[in-house]
Amino acid sequence: MKKLLVTICALMTGLAANAAVTADQALTFFAQYVDSANNYKEDVIKFYSPDAKIIRVVIKPDGSTVTLTTNMKEYANQMRIGANLAKMRGYKNFYTQRKVTKVGNDFKISTLRQPSTSDYKIPAYFIIGEDAKGNLKIKEESMHSKNQLLLKGKKN
Repeated sequence: MKKLLVTICALMTGLAANAAVTADQALTFFAQYVDSANNYKEDVIKFYSPDAKIIRVVIKPDGSTVTLTTNMKEYANQMRIGANLAKMRGYKNFYTQRKVTKVGNDFKISTLRQPSTSDYKIPAYFIIGEDAKGNLKIKEESMHSKNQLLLKGKKN
């Protein structure tokens, strides 16, 4: 009986390990997200966890930074408002130098982001992991930005 329990536990552990998300799966998910975002697809919001943390590090003209954090509800609103103008301008984000690291059960994709309207690259990262249903979601997103409009209404 003891051997049977050990065998069952070993099999269950093996199955759980096989079900775990891999770095390649996280990168494939990220590529799908980028495609959706750059093509202004309505499903882009579905790539995010409902409680995702959204971080913007605004680079001021003097080189100093201000960090802004918002929740997914507010970010989804901002994306809807800005989508039409971005689409008219042909705005896209290009991500290079992607590096994947394991963070607990999730993956962190660190990258350089180049807005299509700029000639510079700035840091960004995404924490991607499974939700309760086993679907991959963006749990945290952080991007540096030189867009000073993000500071509008920011209390000092």
